[in-house]
Amino acid sequence: MLLTITYTGESTPDLGYLLYKNPNRCPQSFDLAFGRAHVFYPEVTDGRTTAALLLDIDPLDLAKGKGGSEGLFDFVNDRPYVSSSFMSVAIAKVFGTAMTGRADAHQGLSDSPLDLSAEIAMLPCNTNFAMLPRIFEPLGYAVSVDTSVLDESFPEWGESRYVNLSLRGSVRLRDLLRHIYVLLPVFDRHKHYWVGDDEVEKLLRLGGEWLENHPERKYIVDRYLYRQRGLVNEYFTRLNDGLEEPEEKPAREPSLNAKRLDAVLNALKASGARTVIDLGCGEGRLLSLLLKDGQFTKIAGTDVSQSSLKRASDRLRLETASESISERVTLFQGSLTYKDRRVTGYDAASVMEVIEHLDAARLGVFERVLFGYARPRVIVLTTPNRDYNAVYERLAADELRHGDHRFEWTRAEFLSWAEAVTAKYGYKLEISGVGEANGEYGFPTQMGVFELCE
Repeated sequence: MLLTITYTGESTPDLGYLLYKNPNRCPQSFDLAFGRAHVFYPEVTDGRTTAALLLDIDPLDLAKGKGGSEGLFDFVNDRPYVSSSFMSVAIAKVFGTAMTGRADAHQGLSDSPLDLSAEIAMLPCNTNFAMLPRIFEPLGYAVSVDTSVLDESFPEWGESRYVNLSLRGSVRLRDLLRHIYVLLPVFDRHKHYWVGDDEVEKLLRLGGEWLENHPERKYIVDRYLYRQRGLVNEYFTRLNDGLEEPEEKPAREPSLNAKRLDAVLNALKASGARTVIDLGCGEGRLLSLLLKDGQFTKIAGTDVSQSSLKRASDRLRLETASESISERVTLFQGSLTYKDRRVTGYDAASVMEVIEHLDAARLGVFERVLFGYARPRVIVLTTPNRDYNAVYERLAADELRHGDHRFEWTRAEFLSWAEAVTAKYGYKLEISGVGEANGEYGFPTQMGVFELCE
């Protein structure tokens, strides 16, 4: 991942004094917990000087949980190639003094607006391109966005969610660095570290007046703090802004995910199932609920991600569990698109918020594996309702709810797919919704309960 900052004007090599990085010493390398950062100057003239920050990280180390990533990533991930929270951390580490604005003998230059431009390569944007100018233009930048299609051979796949972002404006260097530091994670939505109370302090310190007066402040704060309502409310409370009110219901109101878990659990209980497999179990939230209920005598969870299975094991405390618990619960790595004898023989299967992560071309294989091969008596499946996305004000018209979603179905599309599957494989269908319903757009989550015909 690469960030370049260009200063045009007079005596532009003085950029090195502001960054505390000598243009005549290239490259300069710095060790980070997750890799190495390199600073070099591809261009140095009296009228134009460019400084570049190159970040090199190892995706295998990330998947193994090294470097403070806590094993949050699969072995195949985009982190080494995109501008994300890793880049923000590198900026703070390498250009930390420049972010403070201290420049000693060149303090006057540091305090002055300069003709600066920044090029940010491969910013994950989830195709929400319209928000880029709405975020950066109020800060005084001219914004240019370079987009591309996912694959020129398959234009129907649409545009890539990664963009090259160019910013240009007359700003102080410290402000440019602070803006980039805060706003990169706003567009990526996948921080590599735990978001806690210290992030509120950081946002207050680095946001300063520019964030307090920004017209998209709610959007920035919400995403920077990873949509954790308690932290968002803490930020606005400490900002002492009485005009700002929480957008969501009080914390005691169950989240949509909690409601979804409850709905799936109740459907499984109502089915009379005694043995259940959770396909795409993730971190094991549903498994922990199943384990607490004596109705379920045999429970299994499978996921393609080994790191997710490790977190599920930790959640269920399997390493220290009693023999009776160990005999009830099984975790194993597997894929929803391959036949596997280990997924057979269960009364019921749950597939919660999983199929939208599959490529549409693989859905037929998924159907054959689950409905034709594993063939449990009951299948409880949930997926987002794309119609409901119109309720989310900060979601662009063509934006999906998660960066890894390959598709999201409208209510009509889900019904069409579900009815075709039931007719082909001999199941009967009941469709319902989860969450707070909207009269026009339905429920945020749609749930199908498939029961094998006698």
